[in-house]
Amino acid sequence: MPVKNRFAELLPEITGWRHDFHSHPELQYDVHHTAGRVAELLRGFGIDEVVEGVGQTGVVGVIRGRQDGSGKVIGLRADMDALPIIEATGLDYASTVPGKMHACGHDGHTSMLLGTAKYLAETRNFDGTAVLIFQPAEEGGAGARTMLEDGLLDRWNIQEFYGLHNMPGVPVGEFAICEGPMLGAADEFEITVTGRGGHAAQPHMCTDTMLAAAQIIVALQSIVSRNVDPLKSGVVSCCAVEGDSTAHNVIPGTVTIRGTARSLAEDVRELQASAIRRVAENTARAFGAEAVVDYHTGYPVTVNHPEPTRHAIETAITVAGAQKVNDAYTPIMAGEDFSFMLNARPGAYIFLGNGDSAPLHHPEYNFADEAIPFGSSWLAAMVEARMPAA
Repeated sequence: MPVKNRFAELLPEITGWRHDFHSHPELQYDVHHTAGRVAELLRGFGIDEVVEGVGQTGVVGVIRGRQDGSGKVIGLRADMDALPIIEATGLDYASTVPGKMHACGHDGHTSMLLGTAKYLAETRNFDGTAVLIFQPAEEGGAGARTMLEDGLLDRWNIQEFYGLHNMPGVPVGEFAICEGPMLGAADEFEITVTGRGGHAAQPHMCTDTMLAAAQIIVALQSIVSRNVDPLKSGVVSCCAVEGDSTAHNVIPGTVTIRGTARSLAEDVRELQASAIRRVAENTARAFGAEAVVDYHTGYPVTVNHPEPTRHAIETAITVAGAQKVNDAYTPIMAGEDFSFMLNARPGAYIFLGNGDSAPLHHPEYNFADEAIPFGSSWLAAMVEARMPAA
């Protein structure tokens, strides 16, 4: 079965929702316009239950099939929040909010799930319950975890989770997925190097924190190359360095290094966290300085479960055809808080082609509207395939 005809018919309407969301981006949990519009549309579709304020500003919509004898409950998730980026697309529906932009396609994800809700409310060609989850704060706020902590599982008895994300570089109309680790754990660290600042012309009377920080940055690059199993993956990147002086002739008393550590396995994650502390503290000490590491554990590895992944692949093939489904996609180190849902219940996460667009989190990125029928078809077909009508 190819793309559902109904989504081709609904494309102008779904695109309109998407453009509205794109013009009014909101950050993290402050998604009141988006969540309000989502709830309004869901009620207009005549679905069975709409609950707002789940996990602060999340919205949950419930649609029951023609029969409920199977007792199955499938959760579909879309994220709603934008990013603190200045848009540079020049679109006629570009962001109207200075410094905020839908640069990751969450406007498209939300709109596709809304289209799915409208279709499922009309057809109800399944036996069970579909729970549609519109989540805030994917971009660094762990909104998925917050919704889980607010009783998402117990309140609706969700048994499996499925979600998708657009992917630039994958052609529109194609899907990509792999079993097992799909996206990386995303941790952050801040290293504060302290010493005795002073005049740059008299370094012998100072403890050169800048030199110590530079050596720490270089030494951190040995963690993956000399500590992580060569057959496993890890990334340690230092992304910002800041001293407590901006003068050309002052050695700062304090230098701060900020960065991220990524991995696809929990043992590598733990190794990197321990090694960053050890390398930073001992390297600073070698230069007469002191280093304090503040390590923040972020999103876990996003791991696709075997059987749900098989179902996700089979459904993608029904939508796009076998030649347009890459079921051995190479994992990437980007983080995704859908990982919390997959840690709580079986499920799978799939990439939807966004074509030759600017990359995610780029000022010129834009979600491909022509991908909407493929994404909505996959989401709806997952419900129908996992809970077939009796």
